[in-house]
Amino acid sequence: MSGNQSDVDSVQSRRVTWEGCSVLLDINDGDRLVFSRLTENSSLKIGKKNYPLRPLIGCPFGSLFQVEYGAEGSKLSRLLQSAEVCNIQENGDYQPVEEHRDNRELVDNNKAQSLSGENIEELRRQGATGDEIIEALIANSATFEKKTAFSQAKYRLKKQKKYAPRVLLRRPVARSICETYFTKYPARIGFMRVDTLSLLLSMANVAANSDILVVDMVGGLLTGAVAERMGGSGYVCNMYLESSPYPMDIVRMFNFSDEICKRIVRISLSDLCSVQSDPSEEMGHDVSVTANSSNEQMCSHDTDTEPAGMEEIAPSSENVVSKCKVPKAGDKASQENIDLWKANGFSSS
Repeated sequence: MSGNQSDVDSVQSRRVTWEGCSVLLDINDGDRLVFSRLTENSSLKIGKKNYPLRPLIGCPFGSLFQVEYGAEGSKLSRLLQSAEVCNIQENGDYQPVEEHRDNRELVDNNKAQSLSGENIEELRRQGATGDEIIEALIANSATFEKKTAFSQAKYRLKKQKKYAPRVLLRRPVARSICETYFTKYPARIGFMRVDTLSLLLSMANVAANSDILVVDMVGGLLTGAVAERMGGSGYVCNMYLESSPYPMDIVRMFNFSDEICKRIVRISLSDLCSVQSDPSEEMGHDVSVTANSSNEQMCSHDTDTEPAGMEEIAPSSENVVSKCKVPKAGDKASQENIDLWKANGFSSS
């Protein structure tokens, strides 16, 4: 049993994706950001079509994928580095050169393109790739050669996003998660910027082999960031002040192993402060990493009533994700650890 667990942890420690892991999908260089869990049945909606995410399983984080067309339909295909370099060389590096062209005489009347939509669909049925469709559009444009180099590059990028959209496979870490939520749903993380998060971790002296007391009212972002920095050593004690714990769904997106999840525990303030001979002495050793310093009114745990862990960071829910068993974090702290913390306190900042 222990051998199987170690094998799972070793797979999760690699820089390649595995079935059931969480990923951040960057579509068309930041046009859309999507959190998803890679399974056999999960898919991603781009435009009006759903694309299976199965090709992303087993690929390194940082891989770039592009929608390709073939006889069996469109799918996400990985772009290798060599292919990207060749594509840049073929399209030109667009270095600034002295030119005498300008766009003053160009008229945008939608008559410059002779290639119709039916022609494009016929190219797709014949198995033409997205890059081939873009080259066909350029060849049939009456004004492309008259445009400046900047306008030509802009035209290529616009058509590439439409006919050959690209998806960047990113690893969900504290920085990328915080930046994504701050861009789309800042209220769910208490309007916390990534520099504020890093300052909290530094000022609280979060390091390995520490026992950190956390009051997390930002959906689990602070708890996950603390556990990520500790690297599986020590304990992250998530304390809640009321009768029910605060939600910490964002922790699931960090892809923590079972061992790290076991070191993320919860405890109520009443359990921590019970049977204390000298409350002032105990509070003198405790360190509370509070995430809602100036935004406590804006990011209470009642603000977010729906799970915010595996969702699409976009105005509409377009990503289809199947259920997958993931390690659970946030179990109640053992009585042995509670007694130890009462006697020795938590790590100081």
